[in-house]
Amino acid sequence: MRWAGRQADDAVLTAAIAYVRTETFFAAGTHAAGLRALERAIDGAPPPSDERTMAARGALHMRAAVIAGRAGDVAAADTHLAEARLLGDQLREDIYAGTAFGPHSVRIHEVSVAVSLGSEHLHRALEVAHEWAPPPELPAERRSGFYIELARAQLWSGLPDDAFESLKVARKIAPQHTRDHLWVREDAATLRRLKRADAESLTSFAEWCHAT
Repeated sequence: MRWAGRQADDAVLTAAIAYVRTETFFAAGTHAAGLRALERAIDGAPPPSDERTMAARGALHMRAAVIAGRAGDVAAADTHLAEARLLGDQLREDIYAGTAFGPHSVRIHEVSVAVSLGSEHLHRALEVAHEWAPPPELPAERRSGFYIELARAQLWSGLPDDAFESLKVARKIAPQHTRDHLWVREDAATLRRLKRADAESLTSFAEWCHAT
């Protein structure tokens, strides 16, 4: 992808490639290195002069906020989230260069950042979910991701019933994405241990997603 981007001589495409490449840093757990790579990509991104360039830069900030959260860098997470929000509020929600971006996507990432940062920040995820839910026009995987992240925030906040309901909503929206998600398996296994009174329904769900 990086080779193709250089041949195309398209700065927005290069930004999109940097966004996708971050998956390798998430998968490897090298969050600090991923944040540095994204910040270099932001520095090299075109100025936000139209919808396409604003979305490219905003998506990079949005993803940088999440990986900064995974790295435990609160200041960087908040800074990148604020930049993403500023750009997202100026655009309609849409798919730009293959990535959904706009005010709704930024809100979903607010939840992801809060969960990534951990216990002292979980209330931010619950507050977003109390006031807002992802609209049906968003891509199914992004909507299901919101409920998977929310379930983790609810579970860690001592709300196991709410967490199970969120996992079921995620399953209804995007079954394959939910079934294959590592956090779903981990949280379903935890819920099965905590909620023995609901053993039948939880066991069925846990078996469905191959939780151990």
